Amino acid sequence: MSKTDGVVIESHAKNETAKDIFILKQLVIKDFKLKYRRSFLGVAWSVLNPLLMMVVMAVVFSTIFAQGRNGGAVTPEMYPLYLIVGNVTFTVMSDSTSQALMSILWASSLLKKVKVHRWVFPVQKILFALVNFAFSLVAVAIVMIWFHVMPTWHLILLPVALLLLMLFCMGVGMALSALTVFFRDVQHLWGVVLTAWTYATPIFWTSDFIYAMPHWLQILMWGNPMYNYLQFMRDIFLFQTTPDPMTLTLCVAWALASLVVGYLIFHKTEHKFILYI
Repeated sequence: MSKTDGVVIESHAKNETAKDIFILKQLVIKDFKLKYRRSFLGVAWSVLNPLLMMVVMAVVFSTIFAQGRNGGAVTPEMYPLYLIVGNVTFTVMSDSTSQALMSILWASSLLKKVKVHRWVFPVQKILFALVNFAFSLVAVAIVMIWFHVMPTWHLILLPVALLLLMLFCMGVGMALSALTVFFRDVQHLWGVVLTAWTYATPIFWTSDFIYAMPHWLQILMWGNPMYNYLQFMRDIFLFQTTPDPMTLTLCVAWALASLVVGYLIFHKTEHKFILYI
């Protein structure tokens, strides 16, 4: 291959990358406008929703079921912040993967008209969920101010936590979007999985509760990917400490494993999408 051919190929690759980034940006903007179209409060819902959910769940689980009084590191006064950090972190995963699941089917008309890398569509749903998560952080800040929890330097690790969580979600989202093209039942099954996953993750119950479980169930809980991501977020927001090496290692491992497996599933099947959409 001549030097000129190499330059042409490199230029073509750059143009393709620029086109993908442009399409990603436009799709995120489109979803943002559609989500809040004709909404009186608009983006304020992204702040109000986690706050209202926190109030309801805090009342139920810290009074009726007393989940905020398990002892240990989470005191009743800290429970609302513990709850909202866990809730918004898990929500960004569940919302992004649920949206990514249908992304290829929803983009079927565009895929038939425009030549674009197909992974753009599930990834775009993950990025849009990240935008919503940014607004949810305003709700977390309000709760921190209300309970006089001062932020510390540990919050500089937030981009690391979000990057690892987004990579994990991208892998899951790509796998689900590819499988849904061939098996439409996946969209219904995923709703059941998320429901079970919600109760298997310490969102409203505290981590101390794990030690009361049988040993085999403890191992299953410790192996829950979202447990590790919630722990990372709570360490930097609530406990104001650096995540321990095991938590960080597991977050990285889950992110890389999910991304690799998800991409392989997607890449192996994407050439058949046009036959099923």
